[in-house]
Amino acid sequence: MRASVGIGDEGLARIELCRGSGNPIDLATARSLLAAARECEKARARAVLLTGRGRSFCVGGDLKEFAELDGERLAGHLAEVTDALHGALRILSGLDAPLVVAVQGSVAGAGLGLLAAADVALAATDAGFTAAYTAIGYTPDAGVSWSLPRLVGPRRALDLLLTNRRVGAAEALEMGLVSRLVPPEHLYEEAERTAGALARGATAAYGATRRLVGGALGADLADHLDTEARHLVAAAVSTEGREGVAAFLQGRRPDFAELGEGPRPIPDSYPT
Repeated sequence: MRASVGIGDEGLARIELCRGSGNPIDLATARSLLAAARECEKARARAVLLTGRGRSFCVGGDLKEFAELDGERLAGHLAEVTDALHGALRILSGLDAPLVVAVQGSVAGAGLGLLAAADVALAATDAGFTAAYTAIGYTPDAGVSWSLPRLVGPRRALDLLLTNRRVGAAEALEMGLVSRLVPPEHLYEEAERTAGALARGATAAYGATRRLVGGALGADLADHLDTEARHLVAAAVSTEGREGVAAFLQGRRPDFAELGEGPRPIPDSYPT
């Protein structure tokens, strides 16, 4: 497979792009990512860690593969690639499990989209980022035109998408493209630590929080406050919520992993 997946006993799913230099995304890689995302969903992973093998995380689409196809075949081929890649992103964004992405080296094109989908994005201090799409006459995919403005603002997003200038790790951190920087030699260790801690956490609460944040920008404040309240009530009466409070009062760490709680119903109303 061009993207391998393994799920440990602790519920941490590890997806690795493993397609040689730069991990370019061809059709087989996109389909492997979709299969990996489906496996995470089926196994009810508690956290997902996405990494890329080698010197660079992902340089985007496989332009050599695209160049071998004429216009009609290329159109159909790209439709298949984006269908698989976007399907993987839809699944990963819909899980309760938080997504941790760790990047090194070059991050471009669809690789930028995979990074932007993360809840926690770790970058090596030697990482570099570029949109790259319009430089070859293409337009964005992998959700980049949706996620990038939300992370860095519309003006900065257009700067990156139109000029294709390379952004270093420090600037990426400053603009909000990544969560934090890590020395290259400690990147995977820190990513494992972060994802492992999330896998031991309150998965249902994580999922609700992901949805709350994801829907906030398009929501009216009054409506969003009502939604927050309903989610809070549901969380408080859940087994996770009861375990969390009990552990706090007893001075111990909560044991969320043993609860096995699935999605919980959100009440239509809440106490006033």
